[in-house]
Amino acid sequence: IPFKESMNKYGTDKPDLRNPLLVYDISEIFSREDVKFEIFKKLLKSGSLIKAIVTKNTNNKPRSFFDNIDKWAKEQGWNGLAYFSIEENENKNLIGKGPVGKFFSEEALKEIMKITSAKIGDSIFMSCSKEDEIYEIMSRSRNKIAEDLEIIDQNSFASCWITDFPIFELDKETSKINFSHNPFSMPQGDPNNLDLSKPLDLKAYQYDIVCNGVELSSGAIRNHIPELMYKLFSIAGYDKKAVDEKFSGMINALSYGAPPHGGIAPGIDRIVMLLANEKNIREVTMFPMNQNAQDLMMNAPSEVNEKQLKELNLKKGQTVIDIGCGGGHLVEEISMCIGSSGKAIGVDPSEFQIKTAKERFRISFELFFLKTPNINKNIIDNDKNISGNTNCKFSIMF
Repeated sequence: IPFKESMNKYGTDKPDLRNPLLVYDISEIFSREDVKFEIFKKLLKSGSLIKAIVTKNTNNKPRSFFDNIDKWAKEQGWNGLAYFSIEENENKNLIGKGPVGKFFSEEALKEIMKITSAKIGDSIFMSCSKEDEIYEIMSRSRNKIAEDLEIIDQNSFASCWITDFPIFELDKETSKINFSHNPFSMPQGDPNNLDLSKPLDLKAYQYDIVCNGVELSSGAIRNHIPELMYKLFSIAGYDKKAVDEKFSGMINALSYGAPPHGGIAPGIDRIVMLLANEKNIREVTMFPMNQNAQDLMMNAPSEVNEKQLKELNLKKGQTVIDIGCGGGHLVEEISMCIGSSGKAIGVDPSEFQIKTAKERFRISFELFFLKTPNINKNIIDNDKNISGNTNCKFSIMF
């Protein structure tokens, strides 16, 4: 399944194909004069997208079924999910039953049915948001609705390949082009005749194996041509000097004429997790850590001595930075390692507008490989008493 198709149909590049529900783009419907849903129409003009999920034969579900899903959506921090069911009145005319059904004319309902393949008796859940948010909303809503309807076969495995990942993406806030996934992947097409004038259209030879909504393996064909690597990194704002300094080993090796090559890295622990029907990977890993990144069986982390610190080029009083999902969830562990005289900074992902795993990869990539030993970012700790540029050796923990 191509990446773009997966995002459009399922809202994610890790789709659970046991779930039969699909996502549809119905934005064009709200430009019609006979659609009076003014809130969505206004948001559409400001650049938002409107996506829908169709549930089959659910018009007779109790009101609580729909309201509970809407309530769940609001609990996630969204504006909820608008909904209505498609029915016929006594005159055999199409009508929308539900809180927002009255805003759609019969002709508009017919057009929605045409786009979504909906039938009389089906229900439509809708959400309106910016492009960088709408996919997550629809992906998680698709899973939630399917779970409530109990239409996911828990005794089956549904696998797929996700391919054709984009090389670059546009940061909407800074208008800067960044690497989207693996920056060392080979771009698709003739490497000697690539059109770099439209970098956002470039696709990479990258591929993931997904099963039941879990990414089990990830791989790519390596970009083995140094000159092409320089060109791609320059699009993302990195000059030749920076690439040579930070990736000298790779550049030197490839300069001798490496053949095309690639690979894939299976996540064995994730595979075992699925086979064991577990929801949390901690249940199948040896010596699992708790939410505080502590191994209670091994009593780790524990105090370290001066010899161990020296081996790692660390010393007490040094600043260690944690970029994590929870903004400082490893601070306690780090503090134990560097002593009371050190400073452990928990960097909230929101400080870097970190929303996804690939964003964490990008930030760590920029900080660790391209900015050491200077961190030219405003890094603020939980006490808000350290800010500005820091000049220190550091570790990035996940």
